[in-house]
Amino acid sequence: MPTNPVLDAIANRRSIRQYQQRAVDRDTILQLLSAGMAAPSAGNRQPWEFVVTTERQTLDRLADVHPFAKMLYQAPLCISVCANLGRTYEGVPDYWIQDCSAATENILLAAEALGLGAVWCGVFPRMDRVEAIRQILGLPSIVVPLNVVAVGYGAEDPPVKDKWREERIHWEKW
Repeated sequence: MPTNPVLDAIANRRSIRQYQQRAVDRDTILQLLSAGMAAPSAGNRQPWEFVVTTERQTLDRLADVHPFAKMLYQAPLCISVCANLGRTYEGVPDYWIQDCSAATENILLAAEALGLGAVWCGVFPRMDRVEAIRQILGLPSIVVPLNVVAVGYGAEDPPVKDKWREERIHWEKW
């Protein structure tokens, strides 16, 4: 039976928290960012900004301030997905959350397709995390970090989880 690479990436994507000590090259990083920027956004406002971190000292500082991002101590790459509030959809400024979430999911799927592992670590709406990440990355006040995504070549191979739940499907109405 033929496979579909997009559906395969969706089905096989999982959170990877252990990484090989192997750098991710610039061209691959640009492919991840291109995938993120291909996401849909409300009114096509594209409010996302990405901070790419590869310096060990900064990765360690990010891990220091985020209680669920300790894998950054070994990950060779972090992509912080942020929103520029100056480019949000007029009338519904909080759509940036969905927009940047779509960009993040595209990055995660691209990582899977490129043979990388990744995990999304939430920052917003935890204001303590927002402020800590903002300070480390030097973000202006108009930019809000939604998350940090640890990326690298996986040093673990957890099984794919079957998340199919027929009982959560409702046809026509609840």
